[in-house]
Amino acid sequence: MSNRLFQGLIHQMRDAMGCVIGVVDSTATIIACSELSKIGTTNEFVSLDLSDSHDIFVRDGYTYKPFGSHIKPDYAVFVEGTDENAAKYANIMSITLSSIKQYYDEKYDRTNFIKNVVLDNVLPGDIVVKARELHFNNDVSRVVLLIRIISSNDVSAFDVIQNLFPDKAKDFVLNITESDIVLVKEIKNTVESKDLEKLARSIADTLSSEFYTRVNVGIGTVVTGIKDLARSFKEAQIALEVGKVFDTDKVIVSYDNLGIARLIYHLPTTLCETFLQEVFKKGSIENLDHETLFTIQRFFENNLNVSETSRKLFVHRNTLVYRLEKIKKLTGLDLREFDHAIVFKIALMVKKYLSANPVKF
Repeated sequence: MSNRLFQGLIHQMRDAMGCVIGVVDSTATIIACSELSKIGTTNEFVSLDLSDSHDIFVRDGYTYKPFGSHIKPDYAVFVEGTDENAAKYANIMSITLSSIKQYYDEKYDRTNFIKNVVLDNVLPGDIVVKARELHFNNDVSRVVLLIRIISSNDVSAFDVIQNLFPDKAKDFVLNITESDIVLVKEIKNTVESKDLEKLARSIADTLSSEFYTRVNVGIGTVVTGIKDLARSFKEAQIALEVGKVFDTDKVIVSYDNLGIARLIYHLPTTLCETFLQEVFKKGSIENLDHETLFTIQRFFENNLNVSETSRKLFVHRNTLVYRLEKIKKLTGLDLREFDHAIVFKIALMVKKYLSANPVKF
């Protein structure tokens, strides 16, 4: 990476300098030069001069200025000539290339660091130290969005999302798997859950409408600092998995809005099976036909209101009451009573959860 970076800069500086310029590494091998034929050649005498000093020196008609972040110089720029102008050019080049190299290294290290933190590959103590080294603001709020590709064409969703969030100092777009992309977004303290869902919706809509790529987006909780990003990522994963079970038609799923589904997801399957057996002592949930289950769903959607539900179902009120009595006879639960209704609602969700067998994180 450094060689390509340096060569691009040397190429741009060549005409302004009006002489041969370039860069050597710590072994005195030329890795970038305005004269391409010199790249790859080594001057063993220069390697002797590249000792522990960062001072400027002259060798074989060229002026050298070492630079780098270590005690022993990592690189040195060279300029054809030994006069005052050559020394001035060498100093300017070393400052410029050193600053740009530091910027690119920091950017690369920051992205890798964030990826390792998200994947929980860094010890908590090391996170604090490394975050300080890379000049991360530990007081700002961040959130993890997990973008899962469901179907796509030849367009790179990763590149599209990177272009949507160009501020590389604050936002990080990471490839996790072939189908999973993570966005670590820096946000203001005033941002609410609905704002994050709106942001996720804009990502999904852009990919769908402009690039024919269908995605689901899971949103973790907002965290302060760096060390809790792994938790936010796991929450985004859980949001997608739970959404796949309970809200199959939802494109955007937020961990904060999972409600009871989140609780059920964390329960052991053996406990869930025991709960179903206890709830349906009088008869199995399998005894309820499709029409009855549809009626129950509409009854819940209309807040246990018999009149409103019968109107929405286009049936007489007495017909609905008859169906509810049938359910009570089969299960022992009267859905017109709130306590019975909430138990039945949870039981339906538990049954759906067991049937789906979701992935645990």
